[in-house]
Amino acid sequence: MAPDSRKPNPANWSARVTRESAALDLEEGVFTWKDPRRIAQSLSASAEQSTRRKASPFRSAMSMLVFYINRAGSNLDAQQRQVLEQAKIELRKLYGKPSRRP
Repeated sequence: MAPDSRKPNPANWSARVTRESAALDLEEGVFTWKDPRRIAQSLSASAEQSTRRKASPFRSAMSMLVFYINRAGSNLDAQQRQVLEQAKIELRKLYGKPSRRP
């Protein structure tokens, strides 16, 4: 089998998507930051500036955040997971969307 015809390594494709999103230009290390509001503002700015996204800015930003949380899985420490979950709430606030939590 020729090297070009192999399937991409499943362990690497999500990291590539996070680094080289076709829809958003993310700030380096955005998902490692400790400030949920800063994360939300960065994702929002990236989504607003993008001319390649197919959905609304809110949906694009939220999708990228949820994608990262889901793909990180058990490799994401509890403290950073909490920061990213709070970033989802902050993102909803920025766009005037109702919170999903009571």
